[in-house]
Amino acid sequence: MRVRTEQSLAEQPSVAQTTSVPAGSRQVGVSVVIPCLNEANSIGICVTKAREAICRAGMAGEVLVADNGSTDGSREIAEQAGAQVVRVAQKGYGSALRAGICASRGEFIVMADADDSYDFAEVPRFVEAWRKGFDVVMGNRFRGGIKPGAMPWHHRYIGNPGLTALLNIFFRAGIGDSHCGMRGFTRAIYNRMDLRSSGMEFASEFVIKATQLGARITEIPITLWPDKRGRPPHLRSFRDGWRHLRFMLLYAPNWLFLLPGSMLMAAGLSLMFWLLPGPRQISPSVTLDVHTMIFGMIFTLLGVQIISIGAFAKVFSYSERFDRGGVSLKRLLKRVSFETGLLLGGGLFLAGFAGCAWITWRWAASGFGPLHEVRQVLFWSMWLFLGVQIIFASFFLSMLGISRGTYIGDYDLK
Repeated sequence: MRVRTEQSLAEQPSVAQTTSVPAGSRQVGVSVVIPCLNEANSIGICVTKAREAICRAGMAGEVLVADNGSTDGSREIAEQAGAQVVRVAQKGYGSALRAGICASRGEFIVMADADDSYDFAEVPRFVEAWRKGFDVVMGNRFRGGIKPGAMPWHHRYIGNPGLTALLNIFFRAGIGDSHCGMRGFTRAIYNRMDLRSSGMEFASEFVIKATQLGARITEIPITLWPDKRGRPPHLRSFRDGWRHLRFMLLYAPNWLFLLPGSMLMAAGLSLMFWLLPGPRQISPSVTLDVHTMIFGMIFTLLGVQIISIGAFAKVFSYSERFDRGGVSLKRLLKRVSFETGLLLGGGLFLAGFAGCAWITWRWAASGFGPLHEVRQVLFWSMWLFLGVQIIFASFFLSMLGISRGTYIGDYDLK
């Protein structure tokens, strides 16, 4: 086991609403929340299983169905089966779950799909793990079992393993099945997550933020069964897979911006310094000269631009409370002031300007004849352009930081 240390709801609830359940009203130990959209064939089964599991375990609990606009009688079936139905106007898997969790009263919440692909008789196992001290209890279908016909082959062997591997690489979550639809979590940790996704990427955001918060996470094996929905699934493999991947990349600026930017900049600077003394012959028929040096200059400038965007993304993520970890970012922002950026940019600009001025002076002294010092022009121009980039990037970073009291080097980070 891997362990790491909405009201008639016509609108999606705000963050404040999701955390505003009065403490005195929380007399329910466990809440089972089921998102639903046209699940008439299976919703009654799911509600009944969940209620029976809660009863057999002797727990104080409730079952809530977050209905996302069903037109097939799902709401009525759920109510007849004994569930509390929460109507959610804003479409989306994440919207439905956020609304249902907002309306629930339990200290521990278990969520699962309404198509009966997850066995709600497993609820007591999630509760047991919670009582052992875990904040988040994830189901793992790959360790528990996937029945024939329960999951398409491309989800089983490509989609889920690939997305889970990327999430673990980017965020070091240590999760074996990051997109399992059955999971349990405490209300306390959920309130700290400030989840915002309205679609299927809710599952990724949940794991990312739980990891960033340092939540105690465990996984338990569960079985995935063929669903009983009797209609095409709401999930769209490539669309929703891309949404998960896009979301993870947006939350991982180091991988999306800083790493490729640094590699481009390193390659560009290497070419510039290597070709500065003169042409380089790498084979009898291939010689690299100023044309390749131009590419080195472009790579360097492009790399620094990408790194700047990555820095913008990291500060924006922190100031908007997307990035919860950020210890290294806090230290960096406290040590690197706005003036530091200006001094660095200004120094590079002046060095580049001086080099270009020196070459221009020599060119003028020769009567503005043929210019033979193209290498030096490219070299010193590069530093001049880099200085300008850094100066304006420093201004923009400060603008991003000051919006939430994270102004670089001058205010305490909140």
